[in-house]
Amino acid sequence: MLVFLLFPGFQALAQDNIGLKFFGLSIHPGGDENAPLMPRRFDDKGIWVLNLGGMLSYEKFIYEDGVSVKAVQGFYSDCAAQPGGFSHIGLRARIFKTKKHSLFGGIGPTLVYRKNWYELPGYQDPDYFEGAPTDTWQYKFLWYGGEFEYAYVLTDKIDLAATFIPGYPKLISLSFGARYKFTGP
Repeated sequence: MLVFLLFPGFQALAQDNIGLKFFGLSIHPGGDENAPLMPRRFDDKGIWVLNLGGMLSYEKFIYEDGVSVKAVQGFYSDCAAQPGGFSHIGLRARIFKTKKHSLFGGIGPTLVYRKNWYELPGYQDPDYFEGAPTDTWQYKFLWYGGEFEYAYVLTDKIDLAATFIPGYPKLISLSFGARYKFTGP
């Protein structure tokens, strides 16, 4: 919506799209000190954890089919099976594109939030999220939140897509879903 206000003269280009993805899989490369609080972890260290939720996105191309602005809203059950989410808006650029495959990279501000983990017995504060022990929510604001998105063309209107969020060293996440393009190629 904000993009339409900022760039009212732009018409929908062939690649303008909305996306819906399953979120996902969280990867803590070195494990996580709070792994015992993660009921959907695949290993004792909490390296691989299943999150249940979704992401809705809108992407508006501002220069041909190579540069866009993308807004994403995610809601999910976090690693501790509590409510969480994120809001992101960013500038994206095409890294490569063939007839069936494409890869985009993007960066922009992101707000991540979750129900406060301080109320969980045994929680060890890694000093990553903001929020006092008495607050209802914890949050982290990142000026530089980024993503890589791979898409495979199924039809003129629908792509299968996978998103990789490289929050190394603390958290890497993966999500999978589809994008619907507003107009044909």
